[in-house]
Amino acid sequence: MNERDVLLNQLAQGLRPMSQGIEWFDSLGQEAQYKVLLFLCHHCVQARAVAADAQEAIRRAGLRPTHTPAVLISRGRIDEQLGKIACLTPLDERRKAFRLLIAVLTIADARRRERFCSDGCSHWWHGLSIA
Repeated sequence: MNERDVLLNQLAQGLRPMSQGIEWFDSLGQEAQYKVLLFLCHHCVQARAVAADAQEAIRRAGLRPTHTPAVLISRGRIDEQLGKIACLTPLDERRKAFRLLIAVLTIADARRRERFCSDGCSHWWHGLSIA
């Protein structure tokens, strides 16, 4: 667990505002942003994101259906599409990708928490709070 992991999970759990997450994301260099997007992609898959999460994630991320990350997540296998989203390079698209991947993680992890962790679990991120 490191500062990045904690912050991203706090964003996904609504413990920190997305504006704070965007400010942090924008402060990173391009390579670091890419690593964050890959990290989020991996955790969305680990949280068992499904294609049915796409439309709600687009809505929660505040994206229009025509934005590139929204188009990508709406087509094909979700694990493949999440990888494509993580690889977007223009800064504006990376910001949208960041918001969308946080939204997907929010949805998938909430479902995982409800189904598998409602009686307690050992996931460190399910015990987070704001210090």
